[in-house]
Amino acid sequence: MPNTLTPRPRTATGLDGPLDSLGGLLREWLPRQRWFAGKDRPVTELSVLSVTELFPGCLHLLVHASHVPVPTPGGTPPPGDCYQLLLSLRRHLAPRLERAFIGRAVDGPLAGLAVYDALHDPRSAHLLLERLRHPGAAGPLRFEADPAARVPGGLPPRLLDAEQSNSSIVYGDAYILKLFRRIQPGVNPDLEVPAALAALGCSRVPAPVAWFTTDGPRPATLGVLQPFLPDATDGWSLALGALAAGDDFTAEARALGRAMAEVHLALAEAFPPAGPGENGRTAEAMCARLDAAAHAVPGLLPFVPGLRAAFAALATCDTGPPAQRVHGDLHLGQVLRAGRDWFVIDFEGEPSRPLAERRAPQSPVRDVAGMLRSFDYAARQRRPWRPEWARRCREAFCAGYAVRAGWDPRKKHALLRAHETDRAVYEVLYEARHRPDWLPVPMAAIKRLAVWGG
Repeated sequence: MPNTLTPRPRTATGLDGPLDSLGGLLREWLPRQRWFAGKDRPVTELSVLSVTELFPGCLHLLVHASHVPVPTPGGTPPPGDCYQLLLSLRRHLAPRLERAFIGRAVDGPLAGLAVYDALHDPRSAHLLLERLRHPGAAGPLRFEADPAARVPGGLPPRLLDAEQSNSSIVYGDAYILKLFRRIQPGVNPDLEVPAALAALGCSRVPAPVAWFTTDGPRPATLGVLQPFLPDATDGWSLALGALAAGDDFTAEARALGRAMAEVHLALAEAFPPAGPGENGRTAEAMCARLDAAAHAVPGLLPFVPGLRAAFAALATCDTGPPAQRVHGDLHLGQVLRAGRDWFVIDFEGEPSRPLAERRAPQSPVRDVAGMLRSFDYAARQRRPWRPEWARRCREAFCAGYAVRAGWDPRKKHALLRAHETDRAVYEVLYEARHRPDWLPVPMAAIKRLAVWGG
């Protein structure tokens, strides 16, 4: 089954040929967005999958951006991606919306109108919340809500500025709406997993209260509204604060490990178990990702033999804990602490990977490895680097996890090393594409992990 929405024009507004007006503007604007996935592949064509007038002056679009395929040893990426856009249209642009300005349409049915990202417009953000508060349909879009939840109206919207692969609006410091930018067909784990955990009474994950989807050209999740924790601080900020103050962070890391183990236990209960992990197949997939990354980032090439040794050791080690649903992209930015409690958010997984893969059962060691890598990232944000700080946090996290999970990740050395290596390879590719200044951080881990026992 393809992992991208197939281009097929669909109009729900009566507007004919919207790209006659928007095509040129979006071709320039899309590649500059933080959430645009094809920065290394020029856009060759834009096509409309759906266009819906949510309310007067605001269009909801699903557009397909086609790329020139670039073959790699890990396989050829899909020829394009689907993106969700909310665009507002005005004759005159208010000064407060200048940062959201995309351009002025010169052709087609929208000629003469100023086009801008609607999420920056408080009026549009308010009306979007009203859609979520009153379930129903708008063209191919479906708005749904938990009948037990009562979201009040009139909550002031605030678009978050943090860099991320999606866009989020906070309403009145009470709710947060995540809009997925890169859309793949199927149920997004960031709706599926929190809903399943909420049904079990797991309080570590905020439960969805409303969401919206599309039924065409293929069903997909578009956005999720959840409670916002206004007094919470993300783990990344807490860790950096501790480093800056010269404080120990092991107590927080140990409590976080215990909390993550509780989430893993709830996930194992909420979703059918998958049985023993298939380490041989997992190692093959890791090798393929390594080859693809080394092709894109030549600096990896000298370390490939050592990294392959880590994956070879995985193929021959004991199976470890059973495969199950996991977070898939766990790091300090995906956890929040409010008071003395840790919460886990953002179950979307790595957005660059196919949705079917992100929803598939995997070893819980993958999440553990992601958090261990995040402690290393944090320790390298200040000079001189604090490797001992990172080591103590890693040990404490694993110790806390072991107490609640009943097994110790540190005793699964080959399994943990392979997953940490796979994560570091992913980080190298990500940083090379999006944040080249950060590339030395994962490369330092690559050098360590390429040595047996690293």
